[in-house]
This record gives sequence, structure tokens and C-alpha cells, in this order.
Amino acid sequence: MKIALGSDQAGYQLKQVVMEHLKEQGYEIEDMGSFHEDPVDYPIYGKLVAHAVKDKTCDYGILICGTGLGISMAANKVRGIRAAVCHDCFSAEATRLHNDANILAMGGRVVGPGLALKIVDTFLNTEFSGAERHVRRVEMIEAEDDFD
Repeated sequence: MKIALGSDQAGYQLKQVVMEHLKEQGYEIEDMGSFHEDPVDYPIYGKLVAHAVKDKTCDYGILICGTGLGISMAANKVRGIRAAVCHDCFSAEATRLHNDANILAMGGRVVGPGLALKIVDTFLNTEFSGAERHVRRVEMIEAEDDFD
């Protein structure tokens, strides 16, 4: 399985920890940046990872900025992406089970490394339930038009 990773400067250190953890588990990694702790614009990295997942060059994505919020908003602008901010294992499991999320976003200023690795493992080891109601809701999320 290939995982795309991206971060801004606030998420850089946690991204490095996550990357080493995933490599130790045998995952193939595509590090899309940032490659330093100098200030950068998080939408660039959110969209790079989102396109890698959308284009299926990577199976899943993990994004880290200060809170996980801004970078997930950028990723969610890409059609077909369901990026979820998770700062606990329950949310990581639920978003995979119910929303078939394909990108995990976290905040480097919100979660510590130990918890972050548990969240990553939960996210990557949980399959979409495929229950009819969840499939229907994912289809509604993906629908181009809204409920006018």
C-alpha cells in the first residue's frame, strides 16, 4: 500500500515521525513535502496529496498542519477526496467505517506523536463498512449538485 504524506511547517516534525512509523510497517511512502520547517502555504501540500489519491498513484493520504483544519479544507476541494480531521482513534475509525475517508488530517500542534501513530494505524487498518446507508451518504457527498 502506498501512502502520500504532506505537511506545512507546523506539521513537518510530526510528518517525519509518521513517515518513519509507516516505513517500519512496510508501507511505501510518497513524501509530497514540505521538506523543511520554513513557512510554506499548506494548500499546496493538501492539494498535492489529494491529487495523488484522486489519481490513484497513492492509496491513501495523510496531511498534517498546525490543526489539520486548513490543509484538510484544501484537500477537500479536489473532487473525489474525503479528507477527515481526526484527533482521536474513535474519529479515525468512524470516518473510515462510515465515510470511506481517503485522507487523514491531523494537527501537529494538537496531537502528540504517540497518539498520532495510534490514529494513523486505526485509520489505515479500518475498512469501509459498505453498509447501504453509508454508501448512499458517500454518494451524496460526491454528488455535484446540492439539494436545491
